[in-house]
Amino acid sequence: MYEQLYGFNARPFDLTPDPRYLVATDIHREALSNLEYAILSRKGITLLVGEAGTGKTTVIRAAIERQPARVHCVHIHNPALTRAEFVTILGAQFALSDVARTSKADMLLELERLLRQRQDMNETSVLVVDEAQSLPFDLLDEIRLLTNIETNSEKLLSLIIAGQPEIADRFNSASLRQFKQRIALRCELRPLNQNESVTYIAGRIRAAGGVPGETFTREAVLLIHEYSRGIPRTINVIADNALLGGLAAQQRPVGSQLVRDVCRDFHIAAPAAPAKTAGRNAALPPAPPRRELSLSASEQHMLDSALPESGRKSTGSAPIRETASPARRGPETRREKIANWAAPAISALGLKRR
Repeated sequence: MYEQLYGFNARPFDLTPDPRYLVATDIHREALSNLEYAILSRKGITLLVGEAGTGKTTVIRAAIERQPARVHCVHIHNPALTRAEFVTILGAQFALSDVARTSKADMLLELERLLRQRQDMNETSVLVVDEAQSLPFDLLDEIRLLTNIETNSEKLLSLIIAGQPEIADRFNSASLRQFKQRIALRCELRPLNQNESVTYIAGRIRAAGGVPGETFTREAVLLIHEYSRGIPRTINVIADNALLGGLAAQQRPVGSQLVRDVCRDFHIAAPAAPAKTAGRNAALPPAPPRRELSLSASEQHMLDSALPESGRKSTGSAPIRETASPARRGPETRREKIANWAAPAISALGLKRR
């Protein structure tokens, strides 16, 4: 919808885990390197941990896409399965016989035979289990036992387990100590800091064919980072809806007020203010600053050149300024702006506005 106004060839902030939009921040680059090394060296189990929305699935898909044809990857996205369902899914994904899809014994026999054939042809097999924090204990144990398919020198099936931090906590329990002992590599995705958020937003805009400085003001980008707490999925939600609001208001670049409107509509709270003393109105001493790296000189230059401050000129045209939202004759919300913008199309279709 808004692609033409902002010069995109695709929407840059969709929630699909498209590897084309993977922005190589340090933490994503490190996780991607670990996954590629795990596949190349046929490590037994690799654990990828990260909060919801930090980009685990996107990194996994990027690692899979980079593999040559001799690497066969099976990706299980929904692990909330029974043992019987897991056997069926595994048999189907590895293209085993119909009998193997209904019998665990036949599945294991056929799978081991397939893996040994692939090893003889110098091919690699990888099983990726996403959302692993949802796995029941008995299914975790079934997955662990798959790593017993091996030769004297290497594993025949590499296993990548991805999940939220709860999965790491579960591995600390005594009942899963055998599983934890088999984890050969561990990597973690944390929320982005301010510099990484700027790089992330600018990188996705460029990947979609846009110009960062003509899409968001500097103030808007920093506000997106503040409200999202550096979670890429939340950044995408805020940025996508701010661009939709910018289309309705014909605002280019999108300013900070539209970002605030989006966060209010989605009930995304602002960073918490310092608390006050219980029973008194006196404020506590100022809270210590958050542990976040300040912008270096080079990063400040990158941010200012990609996302200009008010008054900075853009590509020879008039200075791009943070455009204030149009004066309201009443409490018009962002949703109302979008509805008003869409009114002509609704009328042309003969539809009624609710």
